[in-house]
Amino acid sequence: MTSAGVRAGRLPAGEVRAMFDRIAPRYDLLNRLMTAGMDRGWRQAAAAAADVSAGGRALDVCTGTGDLALMLADRVTPLGEVVGVDFAEEMLERAREKAAARGARATFRAGDALALPFEDSAFDAAAVAFGARNWDDLDAGLAEMARVVRPGGRVVVLEITSPTRLRAFYGLWFDRIVPLLGRLVAGDGAAYSYLPASVRRFPDPRGLAARMAAAGMDDVRWRPLAAGIVQLHHGRVRG
Repeated sequence: MTSAGVRAGRLPAGEVRAMFDRIAPRYDLLNRLMTAGMDRGWRQAAAAAADVSAGGRALDVCTGTGDLALMLADRVTPLGEVVGVDFAEEMLERAREKAAARGARATFRAGDALALPFEDSAFDAAAVAFGARNWDDLDAGLAEMARVVRPGGRVVVLEITSPTRLRAFYGLWFDRIVPLLGRLVAGDGAAYSYLPASVRRFPDPRGLAARMAAAGMDDVRWRPLAAGIVQLHHGRVRG
């Protein structure tokens, strides 16, 4: 992992995949520590925004260890189906273990968010939580999510952004404390230095909404969580 790429928040896909494979064993623990446990509530909000119900079919892109996919599975019930896609196999293994332990109707498979291995209109909703900022091509990733969702179905993006308030706290936490936690807990400070850098190059909420609209979505809305450090966007796929 090059130091220049870490500082810029932009790494080749292969390096991002290797990074997530490395941190997979401590990924859930670090999420709880970095967010004081609030990340589960944010994912629950994203699952609700997907607007799926019993018998529905939902896709979780960049599923990681599967938390959002399992929340979606609760909503579609055993009558429906949830698929989680990620390119990091170590993450997927942990997602499969969680699903098996819960008896959840969720399957997990390797796949590229920029070339999703599904037919057009295959799902009622697609969501991504804290993964969109890692895409080499944000517009292509959004277009792929819109492609695999039926017209009228919802696309949800949950992502960290640079807030307009709490800037001093945000800078201290993400630039100093998060990399320190990465070193101490996961033994990988570089991966958690990449996190704040990748956030800085991500669009602001209005900019992301415009790009979702350009990717084929109508009625794009968003709301801030955690005083604007996290933003929850959703839109309906154009018919």
